Amino acid sequence: MPSYDYTQVKSEFPFITPIQIRFSDIDGYLHVNNGVYFSYFEHARAVFLYQVAGWNVMTIGTVVGRIEIDYLRPIHLEDQVEALVKCSRLGNSSFDLEQFLIGKDAKGSEHVFAKCKCVMVAVDMNTMKPVPVPPEYREKLEAS
Repeated sequence: MPSYDYTQVKSEFPFITPIQIRFSDIDGYLHVNNGVYFSYFEHARAVFLYQVAGWNVMTIGTVVGRIEIDYLRPIHLEDQVEALVKCSRLGNSSFDLEQFLIGKDAKGSEHVFAKCKCVMVAVDMNTMKPVPVPPEYREKLEAS
């Protein structure tokens, strides 16, 4: 598994959003359950698409076509976590979002907790069939 430098990763992502860790996210091993990471990444993607691209999902939606997560370090209840998101590839109807969960532990040490690659597909909300990424969103994703 590759290692990532916290400062370098953070400098490569202009979009950052905080993640709130809930007590219910913690499992019997006293860290965030692996399935909860999907929710953290999903939240970050939704905020990114809304704030950066101005994406209106009521007309053209997005669905996950593929998702990969590399778990690099456990997240604990007292950790301060941020999600980073950027568009790393833009196709006709699909695009890749690269994401990281980074932050500080209770002692203030900086860590990269997880990495995610998500292939998103633009879909017509009436037919749920793939459609080209609209130009107004494409332009903003290219700039991210």
